[in-house]
Amino acid sequence: MVQQNLSELAITHRSLDTISTNPRNARTHSKRQIRQIVASIKAFGFTNPILVDNHSQIVAGHGRAAAAKLLGMDQVPTILLESLTQDQIRAYVIADNRLAERAGWDHSILAIELQYLIAIDETFDVTITGFEIPEIDLILQEACGKEDEDVVPDIDKTAQVITQPGDLWVLGKHRIQCGSSLVDSSLKTLMGTRRAHMAFVDPPYNVAIDGNVCGKGTIKHREFSMASGEMSEADFVAFLHTALRLLARYSTGGSVHYIFMDWRHVGELLAAGRQVYDTLLNLCVWVKDNGGMGSFDRSTVPATNWSLSSETARAHTAITFNSASSHQPH
Repeated sequence: MVQQNLSELAITHRSLDTISTNPRNARTHSKRQIRQIVASIKAFGFTNPILVDNHSQIVAGHGRAAAAKLLGMDQVPTILLESLTQDQIRAYVIADNRLAERAGWDHSILAIELQYLIAIDETFDVTITGFEIPEIDLILQEACGKEDEDVVPDIDKTAQVITQPGDLWVLGKHRIQCGSSLVDSSLKTLMGTRRAHMAFVDPPYNVAIDGNVCGKGTIKHREFSMASGEMSEADFVAFLHTALRLLARYSTGGSVHYIFMDWRHVGELLAAGRQVYDTLLNLCVWVKDNGGMGSFDRSTVPATNWSLSSETARAHTAITFNSASSHQPH
């Protein structure tokens, strides 16, 4: 009987308008997942037919049907499950989704396949596999069996210093400037005629290094030359304002700036940011699972991160909109 049913299966192209969704379908599809299915259909074609019953109601393939509508498709491939009873269909709707969830991954093989796809071509979008870039990075890292740590050679502190303030190092497409973020000429040398679409910066927190940054007492760090706990609230606001103003000056309209700050001085960062940017987009908190050395507050209160749009965004949410104008902050 099973063999007979399998032999009778045939693919028929039907109009999307003649297919209805199943109101008892418990499976949900986010807009993001639908967009992923759209990308998959564009890349591979409609390779998985939609299953329908005798009433042209979808049994399996609601996500594919929604993706087909987004793509503006008139017809889709379908398979009619005419031999199943309504009771069997109601069970199959659940089984089709649940049984797929029971599958697992051989992560060593998965890592090999993903690595192969990444190496094909710079223009190949590996996310059409359904895995996002951060997920892929973790899979490849786990396959290596250890964290991808940089090998940092020991520094001879008695050797002559090579890099001097004002020096610009060009490393392929990358540029490293040795200079002050408070001086316009530093950013002018670094950026030239280009402007940044995003800034990701970690300014000094105006917190003394001694007593706050340590490695169980075995590691000692030098104090920062500025904003290492010696500034008043007003001085630190002015310090941040100068740095942020230059960041905005050398950024495009609609750019987004991510700025790290210790929780003690989030108020100063907010005050300085309001003088430079139009919109505070978000606050991201670094949740530390393991408290560091020091006082109770330092161990349990997470670090903070403010995300602000460039002043040239002109009150638009920069992550979504582009600015029509691009005036420069003074």
